[in-house]
Amino acid sequence: MSDNATEATGSTGAKQFREEDRAPMGMTFRVFIYLVAVHFIVAFFFLLFYLGGAK
Repeated sequence: MSDNATEATGSTGAKQFREEDRAPMGMTFRVFIYLVAVHFIVAFFFLLFYLGGAK
């Protein structure tokens, strides 16, 4: 076995996450905010079309 395999699994056998394995926290937060904002905008447009089509 190579040293890299030992490093990746650790002494407990569980995979340890390295910094490279995860997205930066700032980017994760921005993606979450963008998703929430897009859903609010779509809901607003849906409401506008719903109220505009009501007779």
